[in-house]
Amino acid sequence: MGFIKEFKEFAMKGNVLDMAVGVIIGGAFGKIVSSLVDDVLMPLVGMVTGNVDFTSLAFQIGEGEGAAVLKYGNFIQNTVDFIIVAFCIFMMLKGINKFNRKKEEAAPEPEAPAGPTQEELLAEIRDLLKNK
Repeated sequence: MGFIKEFKEFAMKGNVLDMAVGVIIGGAFGKIVSSLVDDVLMPLVGMVTGNVDFTSLAFQIGEGEGAAVLKYGNFIQNTVDFIIVAFCIFMMLKGINKFNRKKEEAAPEPEAPAGPTQEELLAEIRDLLKNK
């Protein structure tokens, strides 16, 4: 029973829940960026390179059914996907950090109320001792 309780405490921590939300949003964001690459950017790149379909680029080693096919075009496609996703995430985090910096600058921390100085306290103690 202790294992289940320990797992429940772990799973309900804020960091784990935040991470789960991040993974879900990241998956959806990845699909959007993949669509951007596949449907918008790669056709333009293909047009510039003479309508080459990168996903169909391959190199065959050997003959017949046992030949190895190296699909380097698919690798190129996935590399471009990764670079664009990484760039988009970088720009998104940069914007969030800039927004947080402005927010921190706009709301300065309230200063603690200034208390009496050491000299004032000593003078007060002196006066109390005089009155006794």
